Amino acid sequence: MLFPDDSELIERIALALIQRKERMGTAESCTGGLIAAACTSLAGSSQWFERGVVSYSNEAKTELLGVPAALIGLHGAVSGEVAEQMARGLLAHAPVDWAIAVTGVAGPGGGTESKPVGTVWLALLHGRQRIRVWKELFTGDRHSVRAQTVRAGLEALCDALEDRDS
Repeated sequence: MLFPDDSELIERIALALIQRKERMGTAESCTGGLIAAACTSLAGSSQWFERGVVSYSNEAKTELLGVPAALIGLHGAVSGEVAEQMARGLLAHAPVDWAIAVTGVAGPGGGTESKPVGTVWLALLHGRQRIRVWKELFTGDRHSVRAQTVRAGLEALCDALEDRDS
């Protein structure tokens, strides 16, 4: 497993999704598919994990997830608006109930004054319902920023699933 500390969290997500008879997917940019990889590291994940889309370029966000190029032009690829549209695009194009989307600046380059390295936007949607869209400012090197992003996305999903189950 890429991030061994996440195994217990992934098992909780798996249990909740299986109990609910629901499936999830990911739309990832700065993590390059690491959330999907973490989920599918668990044996039997095909019961609850449907797919992951890595949309690293702006063109991929538009072509694969239907994010309007004008939206990217207006807000930038690293924005809450784009993260939410990535998740909505995944929900529109895949048989999933839950979508996690991430877009950010993992570094070491690419940061700006308004969006420094470590800036990450995440979106979590259930069906058409927006559960949460939020910004994180992580510290550390590229590996650390990506690992923190994976953890933040998985924790948000787990919290949402367990809140709905109680």
